[in-house]
Amino acid sequence: MTAPNKGLDELSKLYLSTRQRSVQIIEPLGDEDLNMQAMNDVSPPKWHLAHTTWFFDTFLLKTFSSDYECFDETFEYLFNSYYETVGSFHPRQKRGLLTRPNISKVLEYRRFVDEKVMACLSGNLQNNSEFQRILEIGIHHEQQHQELLYMDIKFNLFSTPQKPRYISTDLQRSSETMNKNWQKIQEGIYTIGAEPGSFHYDNEGCRHKVYVEAAAISDRLSTNGEYLAFLNSGAYQEAKIWLSDGWHYINKQNIKHPLYWQHDGEQWLEFTLHGLLPLDLNAPVSHLSFFEADAFARWSEARLPTEFEWEALATADQESGIFLESGKLHPYSDRDKTSLLGNLWQWTSSSYGPYPRFKSESGALGEYNGKFMCNQYVLRGGSFATEQSHIRHSYRNFFPSHSQWMFSGIRLAKDLT
Repeated sequence: MTAPNKGLDELSKLYLSTRQRSVQIIEPLGDEDLNMQAMNDVSPPKWHLAHTTWFFDTFLLKTFSSDYECFDETFEYLFNSYYETVGSFHPRQKRGLLTRPNISKVLEYRRFVDEKVMACLSGNLQNNSEFQRILEIGIHHEQQHQELLYMDIKFNLFSTPQKPRYISTDLQRSSETMNKNWQKIQEGIYTIGAEPGSFHYDNEGCRHKVYVEAAAISDRLSTNGEYLAFLNSGAYQEAKIWLSDGWHYINKQNIKHPLYWQHDGEQWLEFTLHGLLPLDLNAPVSHLSFFEADAFARWSEARLPTEFEWEALATADQESGIFLESGKLHPYSDRDKTSLLGNLWQWTSSSYGPYPRFKSESGALGEYNGKFMCNQYVLRGGSFATEQSHIRHSYRNFFPSHSQWMFSGIRLAKDLT
């Protein structure tokens, strides 16, 4: 994570707009929705609002402001996520039990911290580059949690019998599916990792060279229609196309189709943030685990790209993908949007581990990424719920191989040699 990448005025405006956007995301929800936690991987929306505030409270105000008096000392325990070096924290799987503080108190906490941060930026810390650097990290941290908010809200609403809409507008259907074309990657040595001087997380460094064989990556994401053909072929009953762990997992959990698909007579439906709708066969297939993505790729006589192949091709991609600014809140097939960036996070075949010469961020922020470099796979590209200013070609997202509830999809690859 680098030196501050923005001027003071730009950083101040981005801070305030980011903080406002988080509150806007919860506006369609009732108070009861804000405290719901439908599974251990999901956090209540109210907790996200408090935790992102805790981040600025802990890593900025308590560190840099000598006369700072915290809003509530108990929040240090309640809204710490996993930072062992900061102190103990409330168990993740029990966040839904935190009925107190209520949403009014959490919003009051947010206003309190915002006022203190802005006072620091206009006061004696306005020229403190380290303060500004960590502020920028905190902004990106909150942008990450905004995408998590959409993911968690969707799973929570899906888990209720009514399966209500989050957003009242109708969902636009996708364009007709494009033919799949293959974008070639020339054999050679490529430089991978974050550009020096640009904002990035520690797991994107150090920049280094890798050798890549000649390969090709699809110019579009795999669709619901293509995945339905995979399902209808009996793939969920065919052990030979699954990794051993994947085969055991889908059978133990009785997984027979993507998360949010629902069979209604002869019709498949899909739960979306716009409600339960007929499956859009032309739209990109989403909410797949690494196990499912890998099995589909093998069935398709292809494979998943490595993260290095993906970045080698994406670095030259100047197209703009579908991000949060589009307002779509669902993966969408558009003939004019063929960028590798946006729409859905794309599974790669790369295990999440350190790059050569990797060094974690110093202090407690070193727990942000490095401690999770085990038993995870890398996803690239961002999604329709990602703020465009948050994504970059070197961005490495990561999740366990069984996870489905995030906005994940498939972009196939194949060998050329």
